Amino acid sequence: MARLVVACAAAWAAAAWAASLSGQPTDAAGAAAADSGAAAQSFYASHFETTPTAAALSAMGRALFFDPSLSAAATRSCASCHDPRHAFGPADGAAVERGGIDGMQPGLRAVPSLEYLQNVPPFSEHFVDDEGDDSIDQGPAGGFNWDGRSASAHEQARIPLLSPFEMANASADAVVAKVAAGTHAAQFRETFGAHVFADAALAFKGVLLALETYQQEPTEFHPYTSKYDAWLRHQASLSAEERRGLDAFNDPARGNCARCHPSAMRQGALPQFTDFGYIALGVPRNAAIPANADPRYHDLGLCGPLRTDLTAHGEYCGMFRTPSLRNVAIRRVFFHNGVVHRLADAVRFYAERDMHPEKWYPRTSGVIRVFDDLPAEYHANVDRIAPFDRRPGDPPALSAADVAAIVDFLKTLTDGYVVGWKNQAQAVQSSELKARP
Repeated sequence: MARLVVACAAAWAAAAWAASLSGQPTDAAGAAAADSGAAAQSFYASHFETTPTAAALSAMGRALFFDPSLSAAATRSCASCHDPRHAFGPADGAAVERGGIDGMQPGLRAVPSLEYLQNVPPFSEHFVDDEGDDSIDQGPAGGFNWDGRSASAHEQARIPLLSPFEMANASADAVVAKVAAGTHAAQFRETFGAHVFADAALAFKGVLLALETYQQEPTEFHPYTSKYDAWLRHQASLSAEERRGLDAFNDPARGNCARCHPSAMRQGALPQFTDFGYIALGVPRNAAIPANADPRYHDLGLCGPLRTDLTAHGEYCGMFRTPSLRNVAIRRVFFHNGVVHRLADAVRFYAERDMHPEKWYPRTSGVIRVFDDLPAEYHANVDRIAPFDRRPGDPPALSAADVAAIVDFLKTLTDGYVVGWKNQAQAVQSSELKARP
């Protein structure tokens, strides 16, 4: 499945904002699904004293994104977990980041990247590909976060501001009070109006709208400047090993990676390397997550605990949203629980999960406890499609050479490649050293 024609959220925000002022309907161009359209209109219909431009909103959002004073401890900004030098993902190899009032409260999941989210559709239990066979219900898809519980980028931005183990503000009013007392107060008034802080609810919407707009800046969040993009534009050549990796990645009988991470252009659009769908991979339990010290605790993704509206849907338990693979080579934690720390090991998991479960799961009384992070009643939800269609003793879907070649190919998805450079390492280094506040 893929959803490639979804309006950029920044453009949608600007259009919806202009429409709210004029009283005219907005051409959403599919930017909000029918079930979330009313909520989107309500958010964008807020009338500020000053009509902010997209540029002003983005500049305001950028300032807020890097401002640690917006956290309860005044030590962590959005960028503390979403480091621009690491594809707006975590800078370290911790399975979960720590935050909260004292800065020591552990999270529950690995921090995802904020890049290449501009086309994420709102969550739907019954996704239909608008560019394929529209008679096929492809199941849950869309939404922000690992469990899709946020329908938009501004809803996603609200979560860390108020989460007790992230920025830990007691309320939306507390966030506004910090902005009003902070170094960006004058800029905020200039953006939204001199009296914007007189209405705390409206001011908080301004915070979310600014963060949402900034996170749609193409040069920072979806630049499409990888070697693979240059290759698709016929501006670069893949090495023989990179091409072998692409072939193994796409081959349904080997990696079958493109089933969930489409790699081909469609109707002229560069690939996102995600279908926005949900899958239960059955990754091993991560003892490095403090919550997992309680054997009764399980992160079930769509079924909770952070998402609460689908707890009765046992068929979804263990499913998490498929992330984009763009810039995956500069990540240091993989999967929703950060249990893997090397890209090669993440690819190797797909090759070995069913062939060599002893390499991935613990033993109890001599029995390998496969899918040990998922209660037994939900094991049937775990994906069994190639390369997960093997049993111990079967020939592997992916050889060691295939795994290495796929890793080499995935490195071509790192942004910062300059046409004419001789090797991808230069692009990786450029991306890692990219200077931002």
